[in-house]
Amino acid sequence: MKLILHKTHWYMRGANFLFLHPLLDEWMDEIDEQLDQVSERLITIGGSPYATMEEYIEHSKLTNEKGNWDQSTQERFAELLDNYRYLVKFYREAVIEADEEGDGVTNDLLQGHQNALEKRIWMLAAELGQAPDIY
Repeated sequence: MKLILHKTHWYMRGANFLFLHPLLDEWMDEIDEQLDQVSERLITIGGSPYATMEEYIEHSKLTNEKGNWDQSTQERFAELLDNYRYLVKFYREAVIEADEEGDGVTNDLLQGHQNALEKRIWMLAAELGQAPDIY
């Protein structure tokens, strides 16, 4: 997800650039923090987080489109919105799995991240004139 955010960050031009460019820095920091916390939790409970691009590509359903200068900010935000929705779905499934395993700590961590991403979805959807549609 960070690369998708970076692509938007790097290939953005036009109105609101001065506001949106640093905002995307914040969003990348948020995703970095989530990845770090989930990875460390996975290690704590005996798992192994993905650590190579090959693993991410093999296991991820996030978009993987080459950056270009032709997309509008609205189109870029629509791509971000789709990917955030995918991540929320992923977190939702992981919360259920943590519940089934009786792992309340992981459940709590994932629900917190899910909540943050649902808020991001709401904000992006509102910017695009859409309803959040998180379920």
